[in-house]
Amino acid sequence: MSKIVCFGEVLWDVFPTHKTIGGAPLNVALRLQSFQNDVSLISCLGDDTSGDELQLELQKYNISSYYIQKDKEYKTSTVAISLDKNGSASYLINQPCAWDNIQLNSELKSLVKSSEAFVFGSLVARSNTSRNTLIKLLPFSKFSVFDVNLRPPHYDLSSIQVLMNAANFIKFNDDEIIEISKSLGIQGESIEHTILYVATHTNTASICVTLGEKGAILYYEKSFFYCNGYQVKVADTVGSGDSFLATLIDVLLKRKDPQLAIDKACAVGALVAKSRGANPMISKVEIDTIMNQDVP
Repeated sequence: MSKIVCFGEVLWDVFPTHKTIGGAPLNVALRLQSFQNDVSLISCLGDDTSGDELQLELQKYNISSYYIQKDKEYKTSTVAISLDKNGSASYLINQPCAWDNIQLNSELKSLVKSSEAFVFGSLVARSNTSRNTLIKLLPFSKFSVFDVNLRPPHYDLSSIQVLMNAANFIKFNDDEIIEISKSLGIQGESIEHTILYVATHTNTASICVTLGEKGAILYYEKSFFYCNGYQVKVADTVGSGDSFLATLIDVLLKRKDPQLAIDKACAVGALVAKSRGANPMISKVEIDTIMNQDVP
């Protein structure tokens, strides 16, 4: 069991027919919790009914809300989600909201310092307050995991570069690493060359790039590891990348084989995409079954 802190947005994902709790850091935390890790969430909710309801939902998953702040000025966040015919999601993210206003305090510093990993994304860096809190917490982190989530117009590349430079591990999708590497003038002839350029440019030891249905590439301990993915009928892609990252970090923190880490991460990501919503329950039997299938 690893002690892990997730920092950033906690919100309601609002679909045309229903709503569920979400936000990348929360999705990562829930999946890490399902693997019996000790997970804490740093975020902020509005001091409103929507925030109270979200806290009650967290209790169902045994996720502590102790480090989730309450804000009287800003409302609890909602994100409107629409799905295309292939289940790919588009997001309409309200601004400002409570998680734009995460305040630094000594308890947060102590929490991050005592943890084995600190997971954060790029979306929370859209506001000065939360971005500054994040940047001031990073020096206390033993292992910083940066989950790049480029959601236009909620990012700027200068902030992305600051966070990349501070990270020990970066996760991109294929579109994100191409956009960012082009902005840095370091795109390589292949995805592997691009990963190596980014690793050198940002002094980051480990990088993972997801490739959608084609799997993922992991650069770890100066070696490349590949998984070609697992074929499923996609219900929706919401939260698939978050569960992928949670699984990958879980296995790596347990000092297990990096090849197992990327294979299992792709399997869990596929199982999430096969289900509705970001946080379906997934059993060990389901994971073992899909991993034992022939990979294309």
